[in-house]
Amino acid sequence: MNLGMAQGIVCRQQITFHLDLRSSGKTSRPSRHRRVSWVKRITGFKQKYSRPLDQQYLMSGRLLELRQSNAVQDDAAELRQRLEEDGYLFFRRLLDRERLLNLRWEMLTLMQAGGWLVEGTDPVDGIANPDARSTEGDVEYTDVYHQVYRLQPFHEIAHSRGLMDLLERIRDCTMMPQPQNVARLWFPKFTEHTTPIHQDFVHFQGTHDNLTCWSPVGDCPRELGGLAVLKGSHKVDRVLEHHFSLGAGSLHVDPTAHSELKDEWYTTDYEVGDTLIFPALTIHKALPNLTEDRLRVSLDNRYQRVGDPIAEHMLNPHLGSMSPLTWDDVYEDWGSDEFQYYWKKHDNPVLPKITKYLDKAFEDAVELTRNGDERAQLHLRRIAIRDPTSDQGKVASEVLSGIE
Repeated sequence: MNLGMAQGIVCRQQITFHLDLRSSGKTSRPSRHRRVSWVKRITGFKQKYSRPLDQQYLMSGRLLELRQSNAVQDDAAELRQRLEEDGYLFFRRLLDRERLLNLRWEMLTLMQAGGWLVEGTDPVDGIANPDARSTEGDVEYTDVYHQVYRLQPFHEIAHSRGLMDLLERIRDCTMMPQPQNVARLWFPKFTEHTTPIHQDFVHFQGTHDNLTCWSPVGDCPRELGGLAVLKGSHKVDRVLEHHFSLGAGSLHVDPTAHSELKDEWYTTDYEVGDTLIFPALTIHKALPNLTEDRLRVSLDNRYQRVGDPIAEHMLNPHLGSMSPLTWDDVYEDWGSDEFQYYWKKHDNPVLPKITKYLDKAFEDAVELTRNGDERAQLHLRRIAIRDPTSDQGKVASEVLSGIE
């Protein structure tokens, strides 16, 4: 897609987005925003906490440099050996730089239309509006996020031929992107919501052999909050016990509780086009976004062998359970159907979602809330606002009413 075409698509979606936000007739969006604003006022939903960061968010004393694998990119045996030994592969400029920069412009233009960036600034700079801070689980986050999620280039980049060839070389079989692509959009100085230490399997499931490919959409130095991996942690060969966290996904694991794990975290100053690849059991985390005013934008795309089982929730758009979004909604303005419903041509067994991980996190949050933990209280408030009629929403409201 050339830049002119991209600008046309974004302008059309930007106009639609503004109309959706301002309309008082055909959509229920304004009334929902008024309801959320009212709840914020009575619950302190947006208050800033002065508590120190949880230990899980702090940088390890051993923050080392990722090993690059560009020099062995065509050596399948060496790639497999490195993945088996380190639990990750890292490549510089694996994805097309210009393609990602065009995508960055499209994504951030929509975010600016949604009020996330300072008005009048260049969207590409990603200068965040601090008054718009939100994260996964907030209704207002999902409203803007789903506008970004509709972008055709956002989904097409998961099918990049160079990346697919590399993954098939590593696994020596036909691979496919899982349909639920994810964007991570993190505000500065919102460190209590930093993605905690975890294994991807608890969220995305399927098989332990599935591969995550993380790529920044723009340069991402350490202070902007790139990803860090715990070298060799996949060798635990099991899903470790996870507990409640306020960060994305609501789950974290404590590596210090497992003596076989070493305190060796690896990261780098990422550049646009760089890609970090790791399997579902590798322990990893995001570093906090410590910049003054920059939004961090990145992609999480996941891949599996064709024919391997896939968890049923991975067949749906991301955060579709928090605010309704169908694939027909996503595809509405696409100019091509090449990558629409592509997974349906494969005979992948579909597995029910394993809910015990998030159920455990909710139970932890309830107990912590009763003991006065502000982070857990905020988590329950979000559930009560977002889904008040669900079983968890009802429990959350009851527990919160008991402490007020």
